[in-house]
Amino acid sequence: QPVEELERLSGVTRERFLRDIYPRRKPVVLTGMELGTCTTKWTVDYLSQAEGSKEVKIHVSAVPQMDFLSKNFVYRTLPFDVFVRRAAEVNHQEYFLSEDEKYYLRSVGEDARKDIADIRKQFPVLAKDVQIPEYFEKEQFFSSVFRISSAGLQLWTHYDVMDNFLIQVTGKKRVVLYSPRDAPYLYLSGTKSEVLDVDNPDMEKYPLFVKAKRYQCFLEAGDVLFIPALWFHNVISEEFGVALNVFWKHLPADCYDKTDTYGNKDPMAASRAIQILERALKTLEELPEEYRDFYARRMVLRIQEKAYGNDCG
Repeated sequence: QPVEELERLSGVTRERFLRDIYPRRKPVVLTGMELGTCTTKWTVDYLSQAEGSKEVKIHVSAVPQMDFLSKNFVYRTLPFDVFVRRAAEVNHQEYFLSEDEKYYLRSVGEDARKDIADIRKQFPVLAKDVQIPEYFEKEQFFSSVFRISSAGLQLWTHYDVMDNFLIQVTGKKRVVLYSPRDAPYLYLSGTKSEVLDVDNPDMEKYPLFVKAKRYQCFLEAGDVLFIPALWFHNVISEEFGVALNVFWKHLPADCYDKTDTYGNKDPMAASRAIQILERALKTLEELPEEYRDFYARRMVLRIQEKAYGNDCG
C-alpha cells in the first residue's frame, strides 16, 4: 500500500488556515499552537484529583484492537479518578475482563442520546486549562469530546460527517487516514470499515483494500490534526494519552440530522438518497437476473456521470 506522511505546519494563524489549508480538504498536522496550560498540567495525578470521583462510562477491551462491528468490548462505569489511574497502568490489580485490559473514555453528554459532548459542561475544571483553536465561527461549534486511552489501544477505522480538530494534549498517537474517494476499497458497514488491522489486513477477505492510499501521521503532545469531514481515520495510542476533539458544522446547520449527538449520522439529503436507492434496488428484484444485471449497470453509469467528481476514476 502506498503511504503518504501528512504535512506538518507550524504556527499557522487562523487567516492562513482558512485561506490556504481549509479549502484543500486534506488532513494536515498543525504544530506549535497555543492550547493553554493543559499540555504541561495534565499529569495522571492532576487529572485524577481535578474532577474527583464522578462516574464515567468507559469502554473496556481485553484486546488492543477495538471492533465496533463485533462489539469486542464492554461498557463499564468507574469513578473518574479510579479510571484515570487504571488507564495509565499496563497491568491491573483490579479489573473487569483481564489484568492487561485496555480502557477508553469518549466523553458523552448528560443524556448520551440527546446531549452532545462538551468539555465545558462535563469536565468544567479541566476545560479551564484548555484553549481551543477557534478557527471556525462560534455558531458552527458542534461538540468538544474529551478522550483518554490506554497505551496500545486501537480505534476502528471510521468517518465523521463534520470537520474536526484532534488535539493531542498528552501522550503519542499514530493516525492512519484514507480519502473519502477510497471508500470503495474499505469494505464499509455504515460509517465504519470492516478492515480492523490496517497494518496486516486479511487480503483473502479484503482483496481491494490494497488499492486504498494510506496517509499517516504521528501526533506528539501539543499537535493538532485537522480531519476534514468524510476522511476515514484509524487511531492507535502509542502511550497513555489525553486528547480533545472539536467538531464543527461546515455545512449549513439544517443539513445535519437533528438527532445526531456524535457527529456521525449522514446528512439528511444523503440519508434520503440512500433510502431511495434501496427502494430502486428492491424494484429491480422484480426483473429476471439478466435484466436486473443490465439495468443495475446502467444505473451505476448514470451515478458515475451525474455525481462523481471530475478527477475520480
